[in-house]
Amino acid sequence: MASVPLPDSSDGLAPDPWRQQPVGVVGLGLIGGSLGLDLQRLGIGVRGLVHRATTAERARQRGLATEVSTDPAVLAPCGLVVLALPLDRLLDPDPDLLAALPPQAVITDVGSVKEPVLERWRALHPRFVASHPMAGNAEAGVEAGVVGLFRQRPWVATPEAGTDLEALGVVRNLAELVGARWLTCPAGDHDQAVAMISHLPVLLGAALLRAADSGVAPPQLVRQLASSGFADTTRVGGGNPQLGSLMARCNRDALLAALAAYRQQLGELEDLLQRGDWAGLQRQLEGCHQLRPQFVGPSPPAETGSS
Repeated sequence: MASVPLPDSSDGLAPDPWRQQPVGVVGLGLIGGSLGLDLQRLGIGVRGLVHRATTAERARQRGLATEVSTDPAVLAPCGLVVLALPLDRLLDPDPDLLAALPPQAVITDVGSVKEPVLERWRALHPRFVASHPMAGNAEAGVEAGVVGLFRQRPWVATPEAGTDLEALGVVRNLAELVGARWLTCPAGDHDQAVAMISHLPVLLGAALLRAADSGVAPPQLVRQLASSGFADTTRVGGGNPQLGSLMARCNRDALLAALAAYRQQLGELEDLLQRGDWAGLQRQLEGCHQLRPQFVGPSPPAETGSS
């Protein structure tokens, strides 16, 4: 499958090269299922591989792929295979899956940690491209896939010196076909960045939930008053426990560094509170008000309480 342009918006379909071979998607949870839905809307055949027969049946009912099977042979005609698997299954892949991957196909993953995945896969397939779509929500499993999940979201690849450049181009085409914003960076830089902006918030949200449940404030009243600010801050901390644990295990060093930086900033804010330095605290918050749009765009009007 050679490099192809974006789909012609006049008919909403992908260009012909993408319709000549199906795309394989291994795992039809949030990422894999959403990808299958988007690709089919572009006229691209999708072959889904899942682990359980019950999952396969529900994936068929939801239309997550053109064909769904528990037999890895379903991937045989695919020119591109996306491994939408949890990190532990990427790092310890099923031998039957490895044997079924077409040798000429482009293989990519969607894992949120890249250095250990690259170390494992660079010798397993000559056309492997490590990538990570930065898209998601708190849902998981075969019921989670939605149309448009990747639109305007980053999709980052971490090529290295030996990466097949044509294969890299195919993965870029895939990302852009589903509306994602493409970028590349070294794997180590990726892992440090996602530790700060994706993995650390999981632990912070979890810590806030545990603090709210600790009895420092009236437990029942805390639950009754919790609103949008608390919901936004704790969303990922209350999400998929397996995913959070795997991210921490696979990106431990970068996450520890991010925690140390956060602890330092929290300590500085605590010191301002201890000293009653309200002017200093306001300066810190004003700086954060200016800083936030650099990461997530303009803020909506702030939710305020009575003073």
